[in-house]
Order: sequence, then C-alpha cells, then structure tokens
Amino acid sequence: MVLQGIAKRNFLVIGRVGMDLSPEPAGTATVDATSMMVAMGGSSANIAAGLVKFGCRASLVTSVSDDAVGWYCLGQLDRYSVQRHHVKKIRGEARTSLAVYETRVADHQSVIYRNAAADFQMTTEDVEAIDYSQYGALITAGTVFAAEPSRSATFRAFELARQAGLPIIFDVDYRPYSWPSPDVAEEVLTRAGNLSDVIVGNDEEFGFMAGSIDRGLDKARYLAKTSAAIVVYKMGPEGAVTFAGSDELRTGIYRVEALKPTGAGDSFMAGFLASLGTGHSLEQAVLRGSACASITVSKPGCAPAMPDGPELEAFLASHPGPSAL
Repeated sequence: MVLQGIAKRNFLVIGRVGMDLSPEPAGTATVDATSMMVAMGGSSANIAAGLVKFGCRASLVTSVSDDAVGWYCLGQLDRYSVQRHHVKKIRGEARTSLAVYETRVADHQSVIYRNAAADFQMTTEDVEAIDYSQYGALITAGTVFAAEPSRSATFRAFELARQAGLPIIFDVDYRPYSWPSPDVAEEVLTRAGNLSDVIVGNDEEFGFMAGSIDRGLDKARYLAKTSAAIVVYKMGPEGAVTFAGSDELRTGIYRVEALKPTGAGDSFMAGFLASLGTGHSLEQAVLRGSACASITVSKPGCAPAMPDGPELEAFLASHPGPSAL
C-alpha cells in the first residue's frame, strides 16, 4: 500500500507556509544586513515545492493570515505550482510565520517568529472538507502537532487518510520553540509516529521520542518492526540508516561546500519520495534524497535552492559518490 500510494505522485501535504528572509550576500550576519533575500519558507511548503519540481503534484493544507505576508505566501505557492485549494485565509491576531536566517555555517543564526502562528488555526472542519480519494499519500511535518486546533485537525486527517487508503508520511521535524513543553512534544510526536507508515527524522529527534539520544536508533528500529513500513534515521554528516521491516540499509552523504545548514531535511524528503514514486529502489531513493539535501545547502534559500530532475541528474553524474560510513 505504501509504495503504491507514493507511486501515484500526488501528495496531500499538511503544514505551514511562511516567509523567509536572509541577509545578502551569503556570509553576511543579520546584525550587519543592509538587504535581504526574500523567499517562501515553511517545512511543509518546501517539501511540496520540491515534489512539484520533480514532476509530482502536491496540495498544501494550512492557514495563512489575510495580510501582505499571507498574500505573499499564496503567490509563492502559485509560483511553485503547489495547489492551494485547501489553504485558508484567516483574520484576527494570528500571523503567518516569518523566519530570518543567515546563509553561513559558522556562527549561524536562525530566528523564527511563531507567536500566535496562523497555521496553528487549521481546524478539524478544514481537514474534513477534503476529498482524500484524490491523493496518493499524506505528508506532514511534526510542527503541525505543536498546538491546537492544528494538532487535533491533523490527527483527524490521519484518520480520514487511513480510511481512504492513503499511506501517512511523517517528518518528525521537532522544533522546541513551538511546543508548550518537552513532555507534551514527546507524547504527541510518539503518537504521530505510531500512526505513520513512513517516518523520517534525525538522530536527535528519534532520541527525543525515545527519551534519550542513545536510544534513538533502537526507537527507529522498533518502529520499523512494529508499525512503520519505512523509517529513515538521519545522522547528518554520518549519513543515514534506513529500516524496512527487518532490513537495515546504511548510506553515506554527498559532500559539498555548504553555505548554510537550512533546507536539507525538506529537500531530502522531496527527493526521497519523488524517487520512490518513479520506481527507484529504497537505497537509490535515500541516496537521491541525500544528494538533494547537499545541493540545497550549497545554495542560498530553501525552496529556491531545491533541485529539479535535470539538476539532480547532473549533480549525480558529476559528483563523487556518497561518503562511506
């Protein structure tokens, strides 16, 4: 069911879209900025944009503030050909998320404005209005669970997706600043993981779900054996371990000169899923996702830096193979 759903290459993506600001040129600290690059941000929106670049279809489900920042995000979704039939404009005090981050690795600063975030205002009624039979798979990132009513709405979307036969793909994406407490985050993210068919997270995120970073790998392995069809345990420069049932696959990364640390996870997810959807093996899909991550951290921006199909193929053809673990 999981690979069949992904093979439809038509994804329903739940989660935020926002505005990113980064000082120009690359290497400039925010405190020294005199001009900024403006781009679309938000993990779910980035994943959706990355999928569309690979020829997939993606529809975003979220809320944005009915103001200039929200309108900008709607325009950017159109620019990337991400469907926004399920993006709701809301009035009031809630605001679309804003991120200010630097295009540099040393002393990197990211400042995220998420107070009264508009995307947390997505409701159960919003997700119940969706025809899930139109899609092949549901994707979400963990931030949607950090507050109500978005949390309950997303768990309801999980139920409806399951009833429609859609596999559930979960990027753990733990952002402490969004949550009321670590205890709440651990409980809710663990529940979401137990309901998911494909889980992608880094070593710290799985360690957080397990209660200790040294137990994160065992947590990923346990989820693959008990509930999830595929679990990807990412370890940054050390590569990844991918679990599928009792099988364990270890892969390295494609080394590049990184300009920034942001955007890698979103690009990995897009490249990984798009590759699975076109019939690549699990190992090939993980490596292609890793190549997408490397391309994205080597250029300014997140969504703008994500590769399309020809760019990925050119990178793979010209770049040395992945590092050994």
